[in-house]
Amino acid sequence: MARRVIVLDRDGVINWDSENYIKSPTEWRPLPGSLTAIAQLSAAGFEVVICTNQSGLARGLLSLHDLSAIHSRMDCAVRAAGGRLAAIFICPHGPADGCLCRKPLDGLLRSIERYFGISLRDQPVVGDSARDLEAAYRVGARAMLVRTGNGERTLTNKMVKVSEVYPNLAALAECLLKETL
Repeated sequence: MARRVIVLDRDGVINWDSENYIKSPTEWRPLPGSLTAIAQLSAAGFEVVICTNQSGLARGLLSLHDLSAIHSRMDCAVRAAGGRLAAIFICPHGPADGCLCRKPLDGLLRSIERYFGISLRDQPVVGDSARDLEAAYRVGARAMLVRTGNGERTLTNKMVKVSEVYPNLAALAECLLKETL
């Protein structure tokens, strides 16, 4: 059987987002149903991978140690719900840094492909922003938008191509799991 991977943005998809950035483990709060959704996807054989822009690092708002502590809290919460995160990929750069990994570019997604030895073509890539969707389209992935986080605002942007929209990660996972039966 082919390896199944689902790539999730972090802020606004798994946890509540903040205009002031998530800077500490105490600021990281899961969205309702997101941890259960990850557990269900894990149980169904999906490799759950996080792909997240974290420009707060470049802006000096948090350190790598802080980010590691946030991700440790997230990983513990996912495991407590019965799920598993296969990997976390981050872009630590700011918007003006000129890197190739920051979404909407596809550098992080290409890194995921190399790491797992797969193509993300037609694999689900889930986000709440135009950046997430554009990166997904660049690798031929199945771009999926959730209405949580910035999702509602993304839907109002007529320049953004959106084909699959779900209320939240739980509803999206339910749909994917029905497809795999």
